Amino acid sequence: MTTYQDSSEILREEILVDARREGEEIIIRARQEAEAFLTGSAAEADQESQERLDQARSEAARRSELILATVSVETGRLRAARIEALLETVYKEACQRLLDRKGFDYHETLVALASHAISRMAGAAFVAKVSEEDYTILGDRLADEIAKRVGRPVSITISYEPDIANGVILKDGEARQMWDNRLGKRLERLWPELRRQIAVQAALVPANINVDAAK
Repeated sequence: MTTYQDSSEILREEILVDARREGEEIIIRARQEAEAFLTGSAAEADQESQERLDQARSEAARRSELILATVSVETGRLRAARIEALLETVYKEACQRLLDRKGFDYHETLVALASHAISRMAGAAFVAKVSEEDYTILGDRLADEIAKRVGRPVSITISYEPDIANGVILKDGEARQMWDNRLGKRLERLWPELRRQIAVQAALVPANINVDAAK
């Protein structure tokens, strides 16, 4: 009986020892797994944080580039608008000076405008239309003065029109050719090249840049 009880007690102790050992092993493995999980989670969190930081930096750089590009475009637009405003002021002032006939000999200018146009037109008979106001200034000698400048024999008739001012309109005898050489119209035709020269000489744009391209 005693032997049986001793054996049972020994077996019970062995079972308890094994149970404690397995429990301790389970606890150790659980602790290790928990530590590994926490370490992995921390690393994953660090990686995620780094990725977010990299994305934020990339987005900030992209937005910075967009802002700088916008600033460059806006600066160019404002500069082009300023140049255009300055050129427009010059154009208006030139038009006004022509209307006021300031700074030049109008009589000489009118003869030059008419002879220049006729010299580039075919034919031998022409009509030069000028304003009625100019008749009192220029007189009857205007036709002869123009003809002498043409460089070939031509017949010129002067026609005084109430709706013409500051310049002359030329037509051939058959009215098939017409050249509007009034001062305002001539400036209008020459202005694209003049505005380019003004912009270049005033250092508003480089010599190799089209002024209109800067708009």
